[in-house]
Amino acid sequence: MTTRETPTFCRICEALCGLVATIEDGKLTKLRPDPEHPISQGFACPKGMVMPEVVYDPDRVLFPLRRKRGVARGAANADQFERVSWDEALADIGTRLRTLIERHGGSSIGCYIGQAGFFSYSAPMLVQGFLDALGSPHAYSSASQDASARMAACALLYGSSLVIPIPDLYRTNFLFMIGANPLVSNGSLVNAKHIRNTLFAIVSRGGRVLVADPRRTQTAAAFEHLPVRPDSDAWMLLSLLQVIFVEGLENRQAIESQSRGIETLRQLCAPHSPEATVARTGVPAQTLRELARALAGARGTAVYGRCGTNRGSNPTLVAYLIEVLNLVTGNLDREGGWLIGSSPVPDAFMKSFDTYGKRHSRVGHFPDVFGFMPAGIMAKEMQTSGAGQLRGFLTIAGNPMLSVPNGDELSAAMAQLDLHVAVDFYLTETAQHADYILPATTFVEREDLTLLATQAWRLTPHIQWSERLIEPRGESRTEAEIIAQIAHHAGVEPFSLGIQRRLARLGVRPSPSAMTDFSVRLGPRGDLFGLRPSGLNLKKIRAKPRGVVLSEQQPTGVLRRKIRHADKLVRLDPPEILDQVRRLEQRESNPALPLLLIGMREIRSLNSWMHNAPKLMAGARRHTARIHPEDAARAGIVDGGHVRVISKTNAINLTAELTDEMVRGAIAIPHGWGHDGGW
Repeated sequence: MTTRETPTFCRICEALCGLVATIEDGKLTKLRPDPEHPISQGFACPKGMVMPEVVYDPDRVLFPLRRKRGVARGAANADQFERVSWDEALADIGTRLRTLIERHGGSSIGCYIGQAGFFSYSAPMLVQGFLDALGSPHAYSSASQDASARMAACALLYGSSLVIPIPDLYRTNFLFMIGANPLVSNGSLVNAKHIRNTLFAIVSRGGRVLVADPRRTQTAAAFEHLPVRPDSDAWMLLSLLQVIFVEGLENRQAIESQSRGIETLRQLCAPHSPEATVARTGVPAQTLRELARALAGARGTAVYGRCGTNRGSNPTLVAYLIEVLNLVTGNLDREGGWLIGSSPVPDAFMKSFDTYGKRHSRVGHFPDVFGFMPAGIMAKEMQTSGAGQLRGFLTIAGNPMLSVPNGDELSAAMAQLDLHVAVDFYLTETAQHADYILPATTFVEREDLTLLATQAWRLTPHIQWSERLIEPRGESRTEAEIIAQIAHHAGVEPFSLGIQRRLARLGVRPSPSAMTDFSVRLGPRGDLFGLRPSGLNLKKIRAKPRGVVLSEQQPTGVLRRKIRHADKLVRLDPPEILDQVRRLEQRESNPALPLLLIGMREIRSLNSWMHNAPKLMAGARRHTARIHPEDAARAGIVDGGHVRVISKTNAINLTAELTDEMVRGAIAIPHGWGHDGGW
């Protein structure tokens, strides 16, 4: 038996934890945390380590599948597809795409890329290139569910959706987290060395970590917890700012030198004293007053919000208020506060993703954010007739039927498509609606580089390359290969720039690794093709099995260089935010729906695709609704009993879990469950 161990890294989320793979006779037998990894330092969550179970899952799709003639989309049976060759599949897909493009234009084609595909260094590049070549605005992603509001707020404030500040966890003395649970997520839109140790180090040096959340999460239980009612973050933040302004606690020098529009912000906050918002937030007025003073008075404060703040009724407003709270306390672009990181790629190369309102949706006139339209309108774009109606669709490594709002509507819409292709390794609920399912590799069966786009979110910038660890199983191919082959058969050159497409027609088609090398070499840390011999190139990165640490921490003093507004000042008074505040003041509760629902992430789940691994489902694992005992008693609900949860749009049945970790009047349900596919 031939056994080897090799360093690699996990690619199921943005933490990109270091792993060591054990390979015996060409088979992956084990993944374990890498104690020598310079960032994760021996930490990895259970999800990444069970990838061998996914690789060798008997339910895995390993060959191209075509829907059998006469079988309706969405039919929940294993006999709805038949195996075909790659040549057959690609030829038919290409012919049908060409027909749609000729009849209805390139804007009739769209694509959704899920989280499992986004953390491939090559797949997003090819997806964006394909849609740009078609001239299609129909790019959708899982970012709609957890990040787009934050990116929209940053575009309004800083003039760029790529300027996304991160908390300086290494040096802060007061970390105030809202709707974030990094002991489970390992950090999101921020990456740090061994996140658990980093957070406890704040307390060890005499600082504070405070978590505002309707649920006493794992992170809240480990530090300080501020219970708050769901969907009330905007009122809480407005009150904190109101106290800071009324008591003169703001950092006037920072405000004057870094921003404009402060008077508008003062006026927005003025009516929202802690006493005026207590009924909304459930937080005592004195508690908020003391918190405002502590935030303004600490030597290095970072206010940080994540998924929970992106899923309410006014998420862009909440993201905006978090940003300005950091600014008015003097902590933007400051050690221990709110840092603006840098990527090793020239900003011009990220132009496709530096968008807010570059395009607007055909239905609803919504702005694109970070290159993507809101995924919640996909169904209506498929159902609404007229120029630009979605008729052909690719789903890449995603399961929007379970992860995008109103899956029933999307199911009905997908049934109307002229062509739907799913690129996946499972027969998911979404793939059931496809004409073809094309088998994708898992991350251990492809080469990869830690995403250059996310380097600005890493407190310790670090680049790592991983070779393919094992040969792809069956006839699976990487998402990037599949997209390139579909584009070729459709007569499309999948590149974003016109000059790239012209060169491709002459036979010059650089690989994703070649394009990445080009980007790195021209970047701020690149070797400039030999003009800077100490600089980076892909060859140097590949020579370091555990990657290259680019710097120990992100710099300060960079704000003016990063802001895209002409006057280089943070804009505190965007009209879109004024409209959000007006909408906030018009919100009313519905007495027929007395409870408020939040989502939550589980440490043994990742969206919808990690429930097929036996180790992650071990024990009494089940889908439950977390309910406070007092709320349960009023409804006659017992622990472990069946419960029906009804909203204004739908209802689901699941098991009740009574726990005092919930605030009264709220329930929590993990997202990504509800499987109905052949897996």
